[in-house]
Amino acid sequence: MRNRGCMSAGTIGIALLVIGAILFFWGKNGYNSFVSKEQNVNTKWSNVETVYQKRANLIPNLEKTVKSYAKFEQETLTKVIEARSKATSVTIDPTNMTEADMAKFQAAQGELSGALSRLMAVVEQYPNLKADQQYINFQREYTAIENSIRAETVNFNEAAQDYNTTIKQFPNNILANFTNFKEKPYFKAAAGAEKAPEVFTN
Repeated sequence: MRNRGCMSAGTIGIALLVIGAILFFWGKNGYNSFVSKEQNVNTKWSNVETVYQKRANLIPNLEKTVKSYAKFEQETLTKVIEARSKATSVTIDPTNMTEADMAKFQAAQGELSGALSRLMAVVEQYPNLKADQQYINFQREYTAIENSIRAETVNFNEAAQDYNTTIKQFPNNILANFTNFKEKPYFKAAAGAEKAPEVFTN
């Protein structure tokens, strides 16, 4: 009886070790997968911020070009400059982003988009400015950057979806909750964002 009891205890001990090893390797692989996918989300978000920064960087040259036309509506240009300042001041920590953070970021960028659209519409009233080579260069760069913005935000959403799906699936959700991996918000396209930016040409 004693030997049988010892064998049972030994068997239980081995079983526990096997179960522990399985849980360890599952947890290790799961955790590493979460880290990899979260890093991918962070990288994609960095790309989004980079293309928005490129757009903001266009505005100083646009400002110089427009200011060279003395009769241009100063209020329209001022609104673009103010919107740029606001947009560049809103940043998001990708390791701790929330729906509220994303909404604030998108609202600021949307305000700049609107201000730029209004400015380009006003430029239509100024043939000489519209034909200025510096302004034409701005239009080309602006169009390319807007296309990049749409592409990078799609890439970000795909990475966020992959990460969110992974951490919400059972039993990954248990490990994710225990290790504090949280769901990432999505970049929500504004109405009409699927269309190419309207750029006026000669």
